[in-house]
Amino acid sequence: MKKIFVIVIIVALASLLVSSCAVRSSPVERAGAVTLNGKPLTLLGPELKVGQKAPDFTLPTPYDTLSPDPKEVTFSESRGKVRLISVVPSLDTPVCDLQTQRFEQDAAKFETVVFYTVSMDLPFAQSRYCGAQNISRLTVVSDYRDGSFGLA
Repeated sequence: MKKIFVIVIIVALASLLVSSCAVRSSPVERAGAVTLNGKPLTLLGPELKVGQKAPDFTLPTPYDTLSPDPKEVTFSESRGKVRLISVVPSLDTPVCDLQTQRFEQDAAKFETVVFYTVSMDLPFAQSRYCGAQNISRLTVVSDYRDGSFGLA
């Protein structure tokens, strides 16, 4: 009886493992799509062409760890408006900080443009950064959950 029970558990775990692996598809790899210091790099995700519609996204905005109801932003909410998307790996790096500060200044000049900044930072880290740097005109969102924005 113990042997059968152990075999059933092993089969159940194996089927869970196989099904969880089958659900995720591998992202498109584009070897040598760009270079860094003359060395080819592989990019993940499909190539976007000029004039192609940007994929929709739903990402969380910065929030405090005590926030009971984090807000999420959907790209389609700004449909019909001019949109600029600034993508940075982390707000807490010098170049990304400089880029974000620059777009915050520019957002004041272009009030009809919706400015997005997407980073992989956790929402509470984004909240800290935005508060410390007085970021109020940009819509800052996080792709930390699964990197789906970057892959799309």
